[in-house]
Amino acid sequence: MKTNIFIIISFFLFSFVPIADVKNSGGIKVYSVKYDYQADVKVYVTDYDYQADLKVFRANYSYQADKPGIWYFTDYDYQADKKIYFTDYDYQADLKIFFVKYQYQAGWNDKSKMYLLF
Repeated sequence: MKTNIFIIISFFLFSFVPIADVKNSGGIKVYSVKYDYQADVKVYVTDYDYQADLKVFRANYSYQADKPGIWYFTDYDYQADKKIYFTDYDYQADLKIFFVKYQYQAGWNDKSKMYLLF
């Protein structure tokens, strides 16, 4: 009897706790801001993919941003998961990215920077 009550109480307690945040499992929606103080993350675009922390594919539609490294650029800041600012120099950036041509090329080179986007 005690175990049944414990199971029932546990069920109700844990049913309100999210198991995983689905939004953060893959790509993100970003908005490019005009000034660095408005940004959540400062980004520098590298010349070569091996220099980047993240290889990014630019999605045409928001539903395509479902895997790491796939970004959809929103029209308004309130639609975005993160606001980014593009820097002129790599030492100013929190994250270095490289834009890839194909979706399958997107992904992390340096996973230690993942916390910046989630």
